[in-house]
Amino acid sequence: MRAEIREFVIAQLAEMNYDVEGVDDETTLGPSGVDLESLALADLAVRVEDRFGVKFGDDESEALALMTVGEFTTTVADRVAQLDGAGQASQ
Repeated sequence: MRAEIREFVIAQLAEMNYDVEGVDDETTLGPSGVDLESLALADLAVRVEDRFGVKFGDDESEALALMTVGEFTTTVADRVAQLDGAGQASQ
């Protein structure tokens, strides 16, 4: 699941016209990394929410900017796993 999420994130960054050459799990999403500004971070978060069914709170944008691609991918994968677990528990 992590690999699928990571590929999706990188593809979305490229689609948003960010240079993804050399982007790896240690690259930050915000300054000194991909350099996403707040609107671009929100756009990326919405794309991930739509694709994987996870939610990010309005108060999380600052934390997202400080995350690396790897940390963001892990966060999304953890939330997807929680959703899957909750869905199975309610069945």
